[in-house]
Amino acid sequence: MKTSCVSGLVAIFMAAALASAQQSSPKLLVLNKEEGTLAIVDPESGTILGRVPVGQGPHELVTSSDGKYAFASNYGTGPAPGHTISMVDVAAQKELRRVDIAPLSRPHGLDFAGGKLYFTAEGSKSIARYDPAADRIDWQFETGQSTTHMVLVTKDLKTIFTSNIGSDSVSKIQQGADGKWTQTPIAVGKGPEGIELSPNGREVWSAHSQDGGVSIIDVASGKVTQTINVGTKRSNRIKLTPDGKFALISDLEAGDLVVVDASARKEIRRMPLGRQPEGILIPPPGAHAFVAVNGDDNVAMIDLKTWQVTKRISAGAGPDGLAWVR
Repeated sequence: MKTSCVSGLVAIFMAAALASAQQSSPKLLVLNKEEGTLAIVDPESGTILGRVPVGQGPHELVTSSDGKYAFASNYGTGPAPGHTISMVDVAAQKELRRVDIAPLSRPHGLDFAGGKLYFTAEGSKSIARYDPAADRIDWQFETGQSTTHMVLVTKDLKTIFTSNIGSDSVSKIQQGADGKWTQTPIAVGKGPEGIELSPNGREVWSAHSQDGGVSIIDVASGKVTQTINVGTKRSNRIKLTPDGKFALISDLEAGDLVVVDASARKEIRRMPLGRQPEGILIPPPGAHAFVAVNGDDNVAMIDLKTWQVTKRISAGAGPDGLAWVR
């Protein structure tokens, strides 16, 4: 009788410990455009832990600062512009709400800062901010620029940058002491798409999708300080490693990941990944990168010391947006 009780208690404790470990271990989130799902993945084993339906044609993905929630921009399809953003409870593996942003349309780029979600509305030449606690859009700004695609917010929440593909510009949008927001369009190369803030917050890197270049913008002055020719056929996304040493660029048309030495300002490596590499994620501490290889329906895991693909994760059809929760 006593042995049976002890065995039962041991089993309960082991199950609880396993559940706790699963809950606290890092998760890779993969947004699949073609099937409209968010996959929750164990990055070590590649096991799919859950799959959550979201809206049609989801493109970008970001998590809240505490990792409890994920947000997916439901861009829609060519003939059917999207006008919703999915808010997903990661632990519960379910969509909490589908936020209707109408009359704004084609939500795309996302950034989460100061407890709120910033997003582009590409079809409306605008950016806006959603407050998940109040469940409402509490601010919006019309850029007037064509194809306002990606967005990033500085740590002090006073400056926002957007990439405007159709206008060949990056917008610097600042809040003044009077609370009013003003915009400075910065001319860059052809078709700026991927955009990234350097770890020290001093530079914005803009990857051009149509001329193979990268513009480096000084945050303080809002001026282009240098343009690098990396010879990409169609740059899609750009990410800097947490130490600021390297910039990774996905070349959607060539099928490569291009590695740039950030201080030397030159390409040092080109890695063939497959058909249509798109979203890039570099989770802390920066030992690995994940790249969504959209055309081959997998996510490539890359060791940033050896520059080798160490794993391929199949999480769904048409992976693009990636995020990380601990």
